[in-house]
Amino acid sequence: MAGGLALKAALTAEALRLGFADVGICPADAVPQAGARLRQWLDDGCHGDMIWMEARADERASPAGLWPDVRSVIMLGTSYAPPLDPLRLAGQGDTGVISVYAWNRDYHDLIKKRLKALARWLVAEAGGELKVFVDTAPVMEKPLAAAAGLGWQGKHTNLVSRTHGSWLFLGAIYTTLDLEPDAPHADRCGSCTRCQTACPTDAFPAPYRLDARRCLAYLTIEHAGPIPEEFRQPMANRIYGCDDCLSVCPWNRFAKATEEPAFLPRAELTAPKLAALLALDDAAFRALFSGSAIKRIGVKRFLRNCLYAAGNSGDAALVPAVAAHLGHEDGVVAEAAAWAMAQLEAVT
Repeated sequence: MAGGLALKAALTAEALRLGFADVGICPADAVPQAGARLRQWLDDGCHGDMIWMEARADERASPAGLWPDVRSVIMLGTSYAPPLDPLRLAGQGDTGVISVYAWNRDYHDLIKKRLKALARWLVAEAGGELKVFVDTAPVMEKPLAAAAGLGWQGKHTNLVSRTHGSWLFLGAIYTTLDLEPDAPHADRCGSCTRCQTACPTDAFPAPYRLDARRCLAYLTIEHAGPIPEEFRQPMANRIYGCDDCLSVCPWNRFAKATEEPAFLPRAELTAPKLAALLALDDAAFRALFSGSAIKRIGVKRFLRNCLYAAGNSGDAALVPAVAAHLGHEDGVVAEAAAWAMAQLEAVT
């Protein structure tokens, strides 16, 4: 092993110094079953419109599929555990709910900078070649993180940490070095089914299996067209993502709220009023969500989500804000406004 335990201890110390909350190492071939599971998931159509998942499936199936020279994978976790209850706004119809991960800065930039810093340190200490990845590359972060001992994939399919609960951003460093691996983490979900029963759209056909086509995180962020009518009322006031399955995980009670300034909640994003959001034009949308992950879905998709939420609000005061979009140039937005207006008229 390159550098043995001494290098591993120094690597861990440097990762923590850079701001990572956890670090683990696994061999590049640690999850041979991941590729077959991915292919079955894709064959079943559970990825919905995420064509990019299928287009690079062979590269995603294993680290060697993306980079044949890789020998070890270093997995890094960064906590974004929220200081506020993500479920606290349930039932507040005039207020939109934004997923915790988007309460402040887009995590990609911050984590990639830290990954690059750690990579430079590793090359200086031990040599070798490496590549860094955070989310956008075809990398199976969650199975690899479990194999590296950061936690386990829970029944909601996300990683669960005994220390950080369900709130870890993941990054990966692929290296040609043979590094001392960590032991994989045991599954500790037990008989708990809270995440399964909490899902408002029954997006889990079975434990450890997610059908993205029914998931509000997928529908509000990745899906570009009209959201199927069967999912509009279950959306309630969720306008970007959904944290229900993560929020109810019992392991979150051990998670300490993040102290990372870039992830601390911005007041205007933790309880935004729908009336104000429905008044946004493209320039105002870009200004409000500058540096935020929300910006990438664009104002039209965001307005679509807000209109569905307004329709679910039962709040007649939102009628003028909804009516303003009935003639919107984008057909999806206009249809969402018509649907919302019909819902509001039915309760007023």
